[in-house]
Amino acid sequence: MMRLQKFLAHAGICSRRKAEEHILNGQVKVNQKVVTQLGTQIDPEKDEVVFQGKPVAIKQEPAFTYIALNKPKGVVSSCSQKNVKIVIDLVDTKERVYPVGRLDKDSQGLLLLTNDGNLHHRLSHPSFDHEKEYIVKTRSPLSDRDLNTMSKGMVIDGKKTRPARVKRLAGNTFNIVLKQGLNRQIRKMVETLGNHVTSLTRVRMAHIRLHGLKPGQWRYLSQSEIRKLTQ
Repeated sequence: MMRLQKFLAHAGICSRRKAEEHILNGQVKVNQKVVTQLGTQIDPEKDEVVFQGKPVAIKQEPAFTYIALNKPKGVVSSCSQKNVKIVIDLVDTKERVYPVGRLDKDSQGLLLLTNDGNLHHRLSHPSFDHEKEYIVKTRSPLSDRDLNTMSKGMVIDGKKTRPARVKRLAGNTFNIVLKQGLNRQIRKMVETLGNHVTSLTRVRMAHIRLHGLKPGQWRYLSQSEIRKLTQ
């Protein structure tokens, strides 16, 4: 349900305040009856609204495409780059989509692609605090002190990283959850501690997970996943 003046504004007829004037002046009909009561609730999908003799409808938003891809190692997170395989080559869709953020060439795992510009901005910008979760293997085990240093934040490239959640999974394997995405951040953090990343896999972005996708496979997001991302 939606207030009548809000419906007229969303339909592009006029501002909400101006819509109130039109309603009070008897220029709006709902289901063939003149409505002059402000705050009247209508169902945009069922009720017929007419303004100054012309039917009114809210224009449908363009249908956006939302894709989850398990990016393999060796593939570049780019829309165009010569002489290398790019993520767009892996996705068979008629719509033009763009990767949200990046996974470096040597990393693998979850990458979202969409043509929804607003969502792209919200997921890419660190101010929105969307989490990114990774499983990382290192050449040799990191000490508990090293993992604690990563969790509290450390300086790389002259910038201090934001606090992160870090948990050891095995001797040389740990899980890390970030709310930012500096260039090759995890690799540089590990290198600053005198170690080296041998495998890096992103398993989650916000609430989106791989759901069993093998490297190179992709899927469309479900309606419930899209709703949670776009609300």
